[in-house]
Amino acid sequence: MFPEINTGTLFLLYLAIFFFAILLRYFISAGIFYYYYYKWNAKKFDSKRLSRRGPKKGQLRKEIIWSIKASLIFALAGTILYWLWTKDLTAIYLNPKEYGYWYLPLSLIIILLIHETYYYWVHRWMHHPRIYKTVHKVHHDSLTPTPWTAFSFHPWESLLEAIILPLILLVLPVNIYVLAFYLLIMTISSVINHLDIEVYPEHFQKSWFGKLFIGATHHHYHHAEFNTNYGLYFTFWDKLMGTESGKMENPESET
Repeated sequence: MFPEINTGTLFLLYLAIFFFAILLRYFISAGIFYYYYYKWNAKKFDSKRLSRRGPKKGQLRKEIIWSIKASLIFALAGTILYWLWTKDLTAIYLNPKEYGYWYLPLSLIIILLIHETYYYWVHRWMHHPRIYKTVHKVHHDSLTPTPWTAFSFHPWESLLEAIILPLILLVLPVNIYVLAFYLLIMTISSVINHLDIEVYPEHFQKSWFGKLFIGATHHHYHHAEFNTNYGLYFTFWDKLMGTESGKMENPESET
């Protein structure tokens, strides 16, 4: 199906994935939200900040540096996944008709649910005292999150983040366009969750449907309280396991 890929070609592919598929996606997504909410409309949204304290001095620079390091690891996972695909060792497919159009949204939901389950339990594990300082502390150094916090991970945490999607794609048939859309969802949701300004309307947040999803308010309390709100996209694991913050019913700003 594909000609043999040599080491030089793989390295060039790795660089392309790093710069254009991951790093550019991060800077565009985080940059748009940062400049819209923190710069261009700072006065308008200042009163809506979930944390009254601002980012620490030098925090944004550190977040961007850690995010670049994380992107290097994400790119490595992407390169390995591409190589596996060229060897026909993944379940990724190109023709949307192969499994039927009805399967496209279903496969997206399945990926989201698998990733959610993996992340919730790994996230709780990363908060174990013996694991936290080595693996997860870098992310929580951002006591007040910003859009740039979205990819701010220690390399060990980046590796844990990177391995799940290739593992899923080894067995679950996923169309290439669904995969691209999922990667976009992953990035934008992470930026929104770390925005520290709630973008979802209040009536949506209070509806039964809206309460299924994680937004900036939900994740704000994870950074503020440390031992609550471990979810990634959805709230169901936090609700089932009793780890959702009690403040979610009556959110209030931090002092």
